[in-house]
Amino acid sequence: MPAPTGKPRFDVHPVVFWTSAVLIFAVLILALVATKSVDSFFGRVQGAIVARLGWLYVLSMTGFLVFVVWLMTSRFGAIRLGHDDERPEFSRATWFAMLFSAGMGIGLLFFSVAEPILHYGSPPTGQGHNLAAAREAMGLTLFHWGLHPWAVYSIVGLSLAYGSFRRGLPLSIRSAFHPLLGERVHGRAGDVVDILAVVSTLFGVATSLGLGAMQVNAGLHRVAGLTQSTAIQMVIIAVITAMATASVVSGLNVGIRRLSELNMGLAGLLLLFVFIVGPTTFILNAFVQNIGAYVRELLSNSFWTASFGGAQRREWLGEWTVFYWAWWIAWAPFVGMFIARVSKGRTIREFTVAVLLAPTLAGFVWLTVMGDTALYQEVFGAGGIGKAVAESLPTAVFVLLERYPLAGVTGILCTACVVLFFVTSSDSASLVVDTIASGGKEDPPVGQRIFWALLEGVVAAVLLFSGGLPALQTAAITTALPFCLVIIAMCVALVRGLRRDPALG
Repeated sequence: MPAPTGKPRFDVHPVVFWTSAVLIFAVLILALVATKSVDSFFGRVQGAIVARLGWLYVLSMTGFLVFVVWLMTSRFGAIRLGHDDERPEFSRATWFAMLFSAGMGIGLLFFSVAEPILHYGSPPTGQGHNLAAAREAMGLTLFHWGLHPWAVYSIVGLSLAYGSFRRGLPLSIRSAFHPLLGERVHGRAGDVVDILAVVSTLFGVATSLGLGAMQVNAGLHRVAGLTQSTAIQMVIIAVITAMATASVVSGLNVGIRRLSELNMGLAGLLLLFVFIVGPTTFILNAFVQNIGAYVRELLSNSFWTASFGGAQRREWLGEWTVFYWAWWIAWAPFVGMFIARVSKGRTIREFTVAVLLAPTLAGFVWLTVMGDTALYQEVFGAGGIGKAVAESLPTAVFVLLERYPLAGVTGILCTACVVLFFVTSSDSASLVVDTIASGGKEDPPVGQRIFWALLEGVVAAVLLFSGGLPALQTAAITTALPFCLVIIAMCVALVRGLRRDPALG
């Protein structure tokens, strides 16, 4: 018989692929057949993590930021992620669009109005609904979306890019630990690391996909009168998962790249519109003040654990800061590997400066324009946004847009942005998970990409069905815990590998 030709339909690392898939399906089945019991169990787990291990998330995230800044300014900064004469595959503009879209597109659209308004009404300290609460609201929002998440992404992305492009190892999470484990990364220890990465990524991305479905539903409700319900959100997840599947099949240089550039353009148009028709002078003043407040309060916020704050403040910390830190950690394998894949040929200094600073600054611009415009309406304008957000969190940005001209057009534009960010997050994550599950192959078979793309949609749908937003938050916080320890070990491994690099002589 002639030898088979063409790419195989499946080309997996058996232990990683099947163990990850079985674990994920087991959680989904339990969530469906024993929803109340599972919800109660994960609620207790989340409460225990927040109460007893919140300090670990807070300290780890701050340590990650310090570590990346140290790398940026160290002698290791000149080392290239590839051969010494290698140059980047993508332009800086395309590179930035891809990493930003994958990193936090849906979340920024979901929380840019809602979070400042919620902090304004219920700050962790003092009374709400006053000028002091408004200033604190923006400071806290920028803190959650600032340097810390991009520091985590930088560590994972840099570790993978260095191990793969510089040391010639497979593009998989396990390769980052070669300086510590040696050839054992190809055995059971490496399997455990990759399984944790797959599970963490699936549930972290599912959290964002669930939020995206809720916001698309909210947008269609405001624009077209479509009912807001879990059933509608299930349909939305199904439709957008199909779009993401088509995109991931087309590959990195076609579907994912083009969609990333398109949604950055649409988001830019929406941002420019709000900036022009909104309180422009107030926004400019607020941006300068926000940057100053962020820098001034960065140190104290980075170490705040509400140890003397009482139950209410600790609850606030768990619902906001600890949730965000866990969410970013859960996203780190996905975003880190995606950034690594598109960063071949860049130096460590170029990588860390761009990944840490450029998206943070862009995020601050977005949050200031949207968040401070909402606060301006609430404090100095007609108000009512806080009430609308309390009734339905996903409608926040649409309620804001309705205060200005062309609300129908901007509502459609905003919904399109959410859909595109939804698609790019899902297709990018599918490609990343498939790469890990296939043992680090950069171009795994199409059949596997389809499998993971569909599974992400299923996970998001089941989490929404079994508990809505609380279930999404619980999934992120719980699955991030073991991977937090993995990233700490990753820092140690990266330094050990860099110290042995031939470029240092």
